[in-house]
Amino acid sequence: MSRRILECLCAGLATFPAVAQVCSAAAGVQPPLVLELYTSEGCSSCPPAERWLSSLKAGPQVLPLAFHVSYWNRLGWVDRFASPEATQRQYEWARVLGARNVYTPQLVAGGRDWRQWPELPSPPPAAPMAVRLRVEGASATAEVGAAPGRWTGYWAVLEDGHRSRVTAGENSGRTLQHDHVVRQFRPLPAWSHLAQRFEFPLPAAETGKARWVALVVEDALSRRPVQALACR
Repeated sequence: MSRRILECLCAGLATFPAVAQVCSAAAGVQPPLVLELYTSEGCSSCPPAERWLSSLKAGPQVLPLAFHVSYWNRLGWVDRFASPEATQRQYEWARVLGARNVYTPQLVAGGRDWRQWPELPSPPPAAPMAVRLRVEGASATAEVGAAPGRWTGYWAVLEDGHRSRVTAGENSGRTLQHDHVVRQFRPLPAWSHLAQRFEFPLPAAETGKARWVALVVEDALSRRPVQALACR
């Protein structure tokens, strides 16, 4: 094959659009244990908790999520992953759990304030509903089966493989590694009994970072997770 023909073929291949990444998942009867870590780059006691969370892989047994809160930002270092949505969710947990204040690192495991990590509580009970999740390109779709009760939940877009060189605050001089970072959080409207279909437009992923999408369904009263799954 001549060099000219090869150049033409390569140019032609370059004109075809990239194939959209597709992921489909179905939740099992036994849901994963949902682990919500509330953390901050401005908190000197948080890196050990984040390293432990990074050692866990999302799957049938656990679903790890790192929520970076914003209230540490005023103390000298602005955490680029912090969001008011993460902070609000931690304060909502404080209200639901009857806590007088919030703290970092805080692990909410299966809807419980859990201070015994790396030991984890018992697995959650069998789920009363079926859930299917599909991620294709820039959108995600979830189908939640009918189940008696009142439910709510949330979408989360997460990224792995982040590094930050901290130059101020309690972690000044450290390079921090972050995985399972919640980059976008979207609550679901509450519903009762009937099957539901939810769609979620996905933001652009940060270049070079592994992105995945999670859906968590909660009991609307206790806010405890009853079903969850993730697509990578």
